[in-house]
Amino acid sequence: MRRTTATPADLARRAGGGRIPSQPGPRGAENLTEVDAVTQDGHTHPGSAVTPDGPTGPGPAAVSEARTGRRTTTAAATGRTAPESAAAPDRSTDPGSVIPGAGPVAGPERPTVRLREAGSDEPPRYAPEWLQLREGADASARALDLLDPLRIRLANLPGRPGGAVVHDLGCGTGSMGRWLAPRLDGAQHWVLHDRDPYLLHFAAVASPRAAADGSRVTVETRRGDVARLTPDALAGASLVTASALLDVLTREEVETLAAACAGAGCPALLTLSVAGRVELTPADPLDEEIAAAFNAHQRRDGLLGPDAVTVAAEAFADRGATVKIQPSPWRLGPAEAALTAQWLRGWVGAAVEQRPELAARAERYLAARLAACAAGDLHVTVHHSDLLALPRPTGGHR
Repeated sequence: MRRTTATPADLARRAGGGRIPSQPGPRGAENLTEVDAVTQDGHTHPGSAVTPDGPTGPGPAAVSEARTGRRTTTAAATGRTAPESAAAPDRSTDPGSVIPGAGPVAGPERPTVRLREAGSDEPPRYAPEWLQLREGADASARALDLLDPLRIRLANLPGRPGGAVVHDLGCGTGSMGRWLAPRLDGAQHWVLHDRDPYLLHFAAVASPRAAADGSRVTVETRRGDVARLTPDALAGASLVTASALLDVLTREEVETLAAACAGAGCPALLTLSVAGRVELTPADPLDEEIAAAFNAHQRRDGLLGPDAVTVAAEAFADRGATVKIQPSPWRLGPAEAALTAQWLRGWVGAAVEQRPELAARAERYLAARLAACAAGDLHVTVHHSDLLALPRPTGGHR
């Protein structure tokens, strides 16, 4: 692992010992070109869509990959599958573990789906453990007030075979679909995008079976880094979704995403972008300094970090979209101690990576915060924002 002055792992070890978990899942499958869909029973069916009842035969899964036009595959096609239960190993209680995704990890950090090319040997950023750990907090945080205007837009779409088509960018283990699909009426077909076939397998196996009104929900997976997202890539889309994605994009990439959605006449629901504000109770004099260093870390290499929602709102509005923004904070207390501990390690570790001179004070700070967390005395509010963009429908799309 690339070493820095006091990485999250260093701080975690000093605070409690332990090891850094490696990213689980298949490796060496970067050149696969055939598509197999994974049904919810955990089995593979070449060229078939994922439905609640199993494969439907050749159809939606045999689609062009968004970037290259080639067909892609999930991990199941190679036999490198996760257990059928899709239960990730539980490392959340290891006091020294830093789950990839909670803070700096080995190699260049990138999200699971990028709008630019990424090297084939680049490790995935997110481990299933981290995504599983945060799913409950994400679900509680997402802004329900944005769903009514979204439902109105979707209800006004003309009927189409298979229902609404939803593209979930950087789907991870599919938590967005599990949260949103059961809250929308009507048949839905979800297209799950991610560069990690292991996460795509989790997402497909654990995908929802039914919409709010009992209509069927089907799923397909598309593997790859989306290097050039164009309206053609979203042809026929009813909705684009993403969680925790905007803040790890550049301004150019957000402009590309907004242009693609506007060109396709497709609304976008983009949730849980960091807002740059954190509140810890009880307060500590070092809170603000750590937060400022973390925010600077989030803006490295031209990434937007806490500025993402403002930039995205401008990008969509400039293309004629109606933009609505709602807060979506994590509110973490004793019941979320495992998540809080992992978040703390990543938050402090990123701050120290940005400002190594904080290391000594940050070590003491993290140890005290982890002790308070373990005792049930720490409460944290991590502010995020959700954005809904409703572009003007295009004649060709609608």
